[in-house]
Amino acid sequence: MDQQLLLHEVLEGRRLTEQETILLLKEGDLLAIGSAADIVRERLFADTVTFIIDRNINYTNICTSKCRFCAFYRDKDDSEAYLLSKEEVFSKIEETLALGGTQIMMQGGLHPELKIDYYEDLLRSIKEHYPIVIHSFGAPEVAYIASISDISIDEVLKRLKDAGLDSLPGAGAEILVDHYREAVSPNKVSADRWLDVMERAHYLGIESTSTMMMGGPESVEDRIEHMSKIRRLQDRTGGFRAFIAWTYQPGHTELGGETVSSREYLKTLAVARLFFDNIKHIQGSWVTQGKDIGQLSLSFGADDLGSIMIEENVVRATGVTYKMSKDEMVRLIEATGKRAARRNTTYEIIERFEV
Repeated sequence: MDQQLLLHEVLEGRRLTEQETILLLKEGDLLAIGSAADIVRERLFADTVTFIIDRNINYTNICTSKCRFCAFYRDKDDSEAYLLSKEEVFSKIEETLALGGTQIMMQGGLHPELKIDYYEDLLRSIKEHYPIVIHSFGAPEVAYIASISDISIDEVLKRLKDAGLDSLPGAGAEILVDHYREAVSPNKVSADRWLDVMERAHYLGIESTSTMMMGGPESVEDRIEHMSKIRRLQDRTGGFRAFIAWTYQPGHTELGGETVSSREYLKTLAVARLFFDNIKHIQGSWVTQGKDIGQLSLSFGADDLGSIMIEENVVRATGVTYKMSKDEMVRLIEATGKRAARRNTTYEIIERFEV
């Protein structure tokens, strides 16, 4: 592989093939790939880096999926199992708005007793009381609601949208390769079902983000197969607003294992910027990598650092906790020589900060 020529051709507009992307991840030079990714980012966004103020509200930790990589879920009869009341959800939203938040991301487990009526009532109640964007429910949740409510996925999506759902997070993707999913999350939706939910959502006017959990038992080839499936779906629908790669945290999980290196994370992030010629935003994951690597991600293709994380419970359950204030986020971005800007869910800039 002539890496220099390949990167030059990509910067000239040629789409990477799957095999070329595998070679870049396996054999490519980290700094050369990072430099090319940074050029692509700069062409799109100049010196602007965005973030959002939102809150993750895990409305329940009761889940029938029992993924081996998850330390958050509980069985229904567990002493630590919970389902937030509507009043508790409202209180979290009020605090979010008071801190300048514009979005909530509600995610829970696959609760065996919560059917479509529960979600419709919750969403309508939120929208009646608060001016907040509801970016919530991963594809596995949508598919599970359809199954236990005995209705189609299309009907679930339409009813959720009518009740106030604005967009879907990319939750539950992990690695979209079925031999991997059978090993780590056999009770969760298949790769094809995840993609099908997203495609149906996009065609119904519900945009989403896409994600990848790296650092489990997947191979490099699995990662590229995952990314390729997302790229092909994006070619058809254009409904993915962003791609977010985050690293598996093994603490307190059944799966165990080791944390992926920051070098491998940054290389994968940079390759993703080059691979996804049809997804505009690439988000750096300071929540799993820490603030220093989050900052470095801005030189490896990332144009967005996601949320300041008023609340986050799933990663925290593994023993990893990073927090950030708005002022700290701005300083972190400005220290890289870039300009910080606060965005909303659709990546519109709503506040700029002067260096």
